[in-house]
Amino acid sequence: MVRTVNGDWLIRGRDGRLGVYTTRDDSVWCRAERHPGGDWLPWRRVGGDQRLHPVLAVGQGADGYAHLVAWRPTTGDESGLVHSTHFRAHLAALDWIPIGHPNKKGPRTGRPAVAVDADGRAYVFVGNGGKGVHTVNQKVRGGWNAWHDLRGSKVHEELVAVTGESGLVELYGTTPTGLVRWLQEEPGARPVMADPLPVRVRPGTLAALPTSKEHTTLFYADPDGTLYAWRPDAGPVPLLAAAGPGPVAVLRCVLDGHDCTLLAQPSASGRVAFAAYPTERESAGLWWTESGPRLPAGTRVALAEDGEGRVVAATVTPDGELRVARQKDEPGLALSAWQTV
Repeated sequence: MVRTVNGDWLIRGRDGRLGVYTTRDDSVWCRAERHPGGDWLPWRRVGGDQRLHPVLAVGQGADGYAHLVAWRPTTGDESGLVHSTHFRAHLAALDWIPIGHPNKKGPRTGRPAVAVDADGRAYVFVGNGGKGVHTVNQKVRGGWNAWHDLRGSKVHEELVAVTGESGLVELYGTTPTGLVRWLQEEPGARPVMADPLPVRVRPGTLAALPTSKEHTTLFYADPDGTLYAWRPDAGPVPLLAAAGPGPVAVLRCVLDGHDCTLLAQPSASGRVAFAAYPTERESAGLWWTESGPRLPAGTRVALAEDGEGRVVAATVTPDGELRVARQKDEPGLALSAWQTV
């Protein structure tokens, strides 16, 4: 399954409203709740009439602002990356600002990823023409620094960027020989490559979740379909068979008073499968429970917490139909009926 949106496309803004982002045709579209927990406003095109390639990266800072990154066609078969900041999902986003190309110019080279550091600066990552990785980041007082080559070899185009609880930016990717990662050592610094992990990874199945001040937990599936969790202080832990193709959606939340990690994934049956376990205690075990209607192939699923701390799951079908289920005021993870909004 190809991700047309890289990052958390279901987000909660500073005012508690939920917003969603998707791509359709040659545009980016968004929707938002009219008020926290209420009905939803119609789909709105982001960035006016500017034509884009149907690939979007979304990152959110601690200030609640969303940073959007996409490719746009320029001249001939060439493209360039553009960035926009969205302060509230129900408001108009800032105009798309060109931020260049990892190889200065040429066709699009990979799927961008974006993370936002503790100071609200966006870090954009994208594969380059040599199958390595380039990055560009915002300056403290506006504008962008120059592109920088993070190196790497035979890196798959789907990258995962995340900001740890420390506020430092991390980047993860896959190669034919395993997992590769780049970690920021201090605020404002460029991430540097850390030791790779030699494991078998199915490309396009990577997801990352900050699970403590010290650790980000990485989730991936191997070619046989087993889902793993990994933190640098130990070896990969097999969790269970993946419910379906593609990455899992991950969320850290409180269930029955316990700090838990929640996974969601479209299953082979077409429904959404959920599994949860105590955060960083993979040995406790977990299992899938399916929910909701059968959905078309290519449907994406996302997780977030609303303004009242309730888990919200959302799906978007390839034709743009949005469904939402919200946690009920009951023990465990009891979701309300899925609603098309």
